Amino acid sequence: MKSKAPSILSSDLVLTGSIVSDGEIQLDGQVDGDVKAGSLIIGEDAAVSGEVQAETVVIRGKVTGSVRARQVQLASTARIEGDIVHAALSVESGAFFDGHCRHSSDPLKDSNAPAAPTVKDTPAKPAASSSSDSKPAAASSSKSQDPLGDLEPPMAASSKSSF
Repeated sequence: MKSKAPSILSSDLVLTGSIVSDGEIQLDGQVDGDVKAGSLIIGEDAAVSGEVQAETVVIRGKVTGSVRARQVQLASTARIEGDIVHAALSVESGAFFDGHCRHSSDPLKDSNAPAAPTVKDTPAKPAASSSSDSKPAAASSSKSQDPLGDLEPPMAASSKSSF
């Protein structure tokens, strides 16, 4: 089988639309749309606004949208705002990730699974933000759902007393 060269989208490129490739793609520019590839490298100055699907993904830049891949690697310069579905995940210190992370033995075949939680979350968010009085309630309910939220004040108090 003949080896194919990777497709490189340079830093001066702004693409609006979807990208589909069975091979390797290196993005250094901006993509406003979905990206589906065999292997994907998102460079430090690159930005993707849309869903990312690949066998392997290395993210050094910004992704606004969901990521689905068998292997996901977040470099220290990565900034992810969206959910990640993966079989293997690696996160370097300094990477920013704001979203949910879910392990799946086959993340590329489970493409319909995350739609259900997103639909369930959507009605709850507008109901919580529909009035200004419910904002504090939403903040207090998120604390009660966070199992580590109760541990933070004692840890801060114990670290202050030890110095």
